[in-house]
Amino acid sequence: MPGISQKMLTEQLRELEGHGLVTRTVYAEVPPRVEYAATPLGASLRPVITAIGDWGRTHGDKIANMSKGDARNGTGRSPGERRRRG
Repeated sequence: MPGISQKMLTEQLRELEGHGLVTRTVYAEVPPRVEYAATPLGASLRPVITAIGDWGRTHGDKIANMSKGDARNGTGRSPGERRRRG
């Protein structure tokens, strides 16, 4: 994953392991090798993750524009302005 540190990736994988979503297998090799695999519980999330990915591909441009402050939500105000003014 581009942009993620080894430390952060390891922390996230360990958290997923702790929740029973992935298994971790360590191989006694030089250099050491570790593999992660989805458990049946983790694999059951596949439809949800796929749906989120589909949603992101459909709406990604809108989200990117809103984060740049370019998009308007039909009120003539940015989402932040709408929250502040009600």
